[in-house]
Amino acid sequence: MILEMKVPSPGESIKEVEIATWLVKDGDYVEKDQAIAEVDSDKATLELPAEMSGIITLKAEEGDAVAVGAVVCLIDTDGVKPAGDAPAAPAAEAPKAEAPKAEVKAEAPKAEPAPTAAPATYATGTPSPAARKILDEKNIAPATISGTGKGGRITKDDAVNAVPSMGTPTGGSRGSERTKLSMLRRKVAERLVAAKNETAMLTTFNEVNMTPINQIRNEYKDAFKAKHGGLGLGFMSFFTKAVTRALQLYPDVNSMMDGDYKIAYDFADISIAVSGPKGLMVPVVRNAELLTFRGIEAEIKRLALRARDGQITVDDMTGGTFTITNGGVFGSMLSTPIINPPQSGILGMHNIIERPIAVNGKVEIHPMMYVALSYDHRIIDGRESVGFLVAVKEALENPVELLMNGDAKRALEL
Repeated sequence: MILEMKVPSPGESIKEVEIATWLVKDGDYVEKDQAIAEVDSDKATLELPAEMSGIITLKAEEGDAVAVGAVVCLIDTDGVKPAGDAPAAPAAEAPKAEAPKAEVKAEAPKAEPAPTAAPATYATGTPSPAARKILDEKNIAPATISGTGKGGRITKDDAVNAVPSMGTPTGGSRGSERTKLSMLRRKVAERLVAAKNETAMLTTFNEVNMTPINQIRNEYKDAFKAKHGGLGLGFMSFFTKAVTRALQLYPDVNSMMDGDYKIAYDFADISIAVSGPKGLMVPVVRNAELLTFRGIEAEIKRLALRARDGQITVDDMTGGTFTITNGGVFGSMLSTPIINPPQSGILGMHNIIERPIAVNGKVEIHPMMYVALSYDHRIIDGRESVGFLVAVKEALENPVELLMNGDAKRALEL
């Protein structure tokens, strides 16, 4: 029986996926539930498992965009699995020596006339309208392109494949490679541009003295790790708790625009931006306001591992009312994070650097972090945005009182 394998729907809003990688070859025998391909959607990279065992016939190429429900391969369930221990075929007998044939004297080839260049016409070097648009976007002069169309006309493919001049080479390697962006990366790019063009985005800054958090982590991190099965006590749990507290104080930051309406939420689903092998992923910690420090650390670790291993699902990244991104892990000192639409706010964490600050009239050295809040000014006013960031700063600088109800050990479940 021939089974048609169709692209399953990764999510309600996804209509098309892209074949990222075939994990098997045409004609291979596959087992039921064996991963046969990786498919990119605009939200995640997912594995496509074989529905039955049999011989597979591929019907789509890597890089092809296919609609949800389209047939991507056939599986012949009557196909026989090749024996893995089949004996090697016997070596073929050596061919009998043939009697030498009479030598034939080869004639010297006649010289062929050199091909003449096609005569220039009015079309030579003239781009088509579509090609001209592409060349203008790339800032490439048509005179530098050799057209492959009829009469030497520059076609759209010529324009797409044209590479801008990189100047006169002076030696050394000057190679280049042109690769198609994955569907996920293209969607991320589209959303980032939309966030800049469709929101009134502003950024406000503050700085946090990380000494109190460092003291708590130094005192309890070993006990926390031992008690909770190797789970680390990181900075993200403190920042997530500080954000959920601030969202309750300033609910406009936890709302979204929907046409002429504002949607406000009484829960805090915190999106955590992580860098995965396929690009930026933003999985969501659901109802973070209800989670303990241990619960937040466990959920972030789970989602980060799934993103790193390419096992993140669409549901893991659906929703979210506010985002936290940590550029400090890459060494960023200060940045202006871009809103994750349709959300209205995003908090940017940065690296921690010891700096001199004034404390009670004296200069002291403390580990300091700059924090940034980018927000949509259409729905969040300056008072709310600045107040929110100050509330985050206050909670991080006084975590025992404001985040742990005065009892660090109990809050950490020790």
